[in-house]
Amino acid sequence: MNFEIVPFIKAQGDSLKELGIELEYFPLIGKGFWGYIKASRRLRAHLKKNNYDLVHAHYTFSGWATVLAVRNNPIVLSLMGSDAQGMYLGKNKIKFRSRGLIALTFLIQPFVDRIISKSHNIEKFVFLKRKSHIVPNGVNVDLFYPRPVDKTKLKLPSNQKTVLFLGSKNKPVKNFSLAQQAVSFLNRSDIALINPFPLPHDQIPEYLNAADLLVVPSFMEGSPNVVKEAMACNCPIVATDVGDIKWVMGDTKGCYIASLNVEDFSRKIQMALEFSENTGRTNGFERIKSLGLDSLSISKKIIGIYEEVCPKEKMLGNKEYEEDLRYFSNDKS
Repeated sequence: MNFEIVPFIKAQGDSLKELGIELEYFPLIGKGFWGYIKASRRLRAHLKKNNYDLVHAHYTFSGWATVLAVRNNPIVLSLMGSDAQGMYLGKNKIKFRSRGLIALTFLIQPFVDRIISKSHNIEKFVFLKRKSHIVPNGVNVDLFYPRPVDKTKLKLPSNQKTVLFLGSKNKPVKNFSLAQQAVSFLNRSDIALINPFPLPHDQIPEYLNAADLLVVPSFMEGSPNVVKEAMACNCPIVATDVGDIKWVMGDTKGCYIASLNVEDFSRKIQMALEFSENTGRTNGFERIKSLGLDSLSISKKIIGIYEEVCPKEKMLGNKEYEEDLRYFSNDKS
C-alpha cells in the first residue's frame, strides 16, 4: 500500500525488520471515532484475505478499530499520550472533547492483549497492569548522531545564535508563545528563534546539529522523540518537566529543565547558550546509548512483548519458518 507512514512508526518498523521481523503497514484513515469504525471494515476484509500472527495498533481510536476487526489475532496497543492524558490547551487545561477519548482508552483495556505506554505519566492511565509495558520510542542512531553542519547550507543566520523550536506553532500543547516570550525577554539581537516546521524527518538531524539550542516548552508530552533525537545529536536543550524528558536528559551538562515561567525559561536559555559558547556540545549521544534508547534496543523490547502473546515456539515451529509478525501502523487521523 502506498501511503505516508508517521516517521516514528516507520523508524520502529525499520528496526524490527533489521531484527528479522516480517511486517506490513495498514492505514486506518478516519476522522474521529466513527471514521475509525468505518475504517475497521476495511481492516476486517484485509484480515480475512491475509494471515497474521498479531496486530499492533497505535493510538486508542486505531485500537478500537482493530478490536472490532480482529477475531483471532492477539492485539498490542501503543498509547501515544493524548489518548491517555487528553489534549492539553494550557497548564492543567484539557480540551473538553478529549475527555471522551480518555474514557475510550480506559474502556479498551480488557479487549487488547498488551498495552505499551511511552512513559510513566501515560502508564498511570493503564489500570490493567498485568498487560502493561513502558517502552519509549527509540532513536535511529544511524540517522541522529553528532556531526558538523554548515548553518548557511540550511539558510540559518551565521551571525546569530540559533534557538530551535521544532513543533507546530499552531498546536497549543506545544506552547510556542513561551519560547517567543523567553527569547524576547533576553533582549539580545544575536539570538534567532527558528521554527522550520514541517520538516522531512531525514532533515531534522541537520537542524539539530546546526542549532545552538533546542527548546521544548510543552504543556504536556509523553516521550517526545525530538528530545531524544536532540540528545543523540549532542544538542543543548531547554525543556519543561513533562513526560519522561527529565529522565531522558538526566544530569547531562548543557540540558536544562525549566518551568512555565517566562523569566525562568529565559534564564535557562541563557545558561544553555553560555554552555554552547564555552563548551560546545553535550554528551547526549552517550546518554541515549546508556539508557538503551537506540532503535534496535527498543525493538528487542517490543519483540519480547510480541513473544508474550505469540510464543516463539509457535513462530519457529519449523526450520524454514521465520518470524512472521505483522505490525500495523494505523494512526492517520
